[in-house]
Amino acid sequence: MKIQKEKLNEYIGQEVAVTDWLMVDQNKIDQFAEITLDRQFIHIDPERAKDTPFGGTIAHGLLTLSLVAYFVEQSQFNVEGFLVRVNYGFDKVRFLSPVPSGSQVRSRIKLLAAEEKRPGQLMLRIEVTVEVEGSSKPAMIAEYLELRFAE
Repeated sequence: MKIQKEKLNEYIGQEVAVTDWLMVDQNKIDQFAEITLDRQFIHIDPERAKDTPFGGTIAHGLLTLSLVAYFVEQSQFNVEGFLVRVNYGFDKVRFLSPVPSGSQVRSRIKLLAAEEKRPGQLMLRIEVTVEVEGSSKPAMIAEYLELRFAE
């Protein structure tokens, strides 16, 4: 979806996209554990993790959070004339339920605010809700800040 900058206010408070499903398998979890050095057994040891309240391995919360940039890009929520995007940060992140290994996840994208920081710079506040297929409770809800630069 490509929106004119002048019409952004019409989308504030609205869901602007739902992404496709993405598989979070044990291989992704293991790779994340290696790169971040977070090798807690609930993420990487299926045998030991069976005896936890999760019943198996789960994705790191930070792995779920790290998918936000991917989901926002995949949503194709674009503002005309603003090509480059950078992660500016997060104002609020809540991990509400685990992402079991082998789960499909997707994201719902809602525009919360849009503000011109300077000429040629647009700050978007985006609510990203990550859902796990088959679960009634989201895995995560985050307020993502993205700075976009004019072409």
